[in-house]
Amino acid sequence: MGLFDQIVTALNDPNQAGNSTQMGNILNTAQQLGNQLGISPQTSQMVMSMVGSSVRSSLQEKRTQLGSEATQNIVNEFGGTTPSTQAVQMLFSPTQQEQLIQTISQHTGVSSQTLQSLLPIVVPLVLNLLKTGTNQQQPQGGSNPVLNSFLDADGDGDVDVADAMRLAGQYFQS
Repeated sequence: MGLFDQIVTALNDPNQAGNSTQMGNILNTAQQLGNQLGISPQTSQMVMSMVGSSVRSSLQEKRTQLGSEATQNIVNEFGGTTPSTQAVQMLFSPTQQEQLIQTISQHTGVSSQTLQSLLPIVVPLVLNLLKTGTNQQQPQGGSNPVLNSFLDADGDGDVDVADAMRLAGQYFQS
């Protein structure tokens, strides 16, 4: 099951933390972000996708080093719609942040300064999206199918945060 399917399942499962209000807040924050900075929706999606891919790599590394429970704790602690430099620092070293900003800037044309201000907003949004699958009875150690799908346990590479958010937006509009 793909990431989007896992999110929809989580939104419909009362045992998981995700709900339509949370998803609406994520989508609204992502949309406002592009509007406030004068970035086209396509560019915003590209930024989200590239940041999401880097968050995925970082969380995979954290899961290997610290285990699944610690990775879930990172998602629980830093996922939200409020900007958080701590979330960025938890996932990326200063060198990794610079490399990520340079790469995204080269691919999107968005200035490094703008991207520097976007990271503390986008990273918590991605983590908040992953939080939708958190088991409410066991938030620290329970299985999170959304996070597992995002980390792509089967290794097929079929993960894209921007696509999942776009599909979720369409899902809520219908």
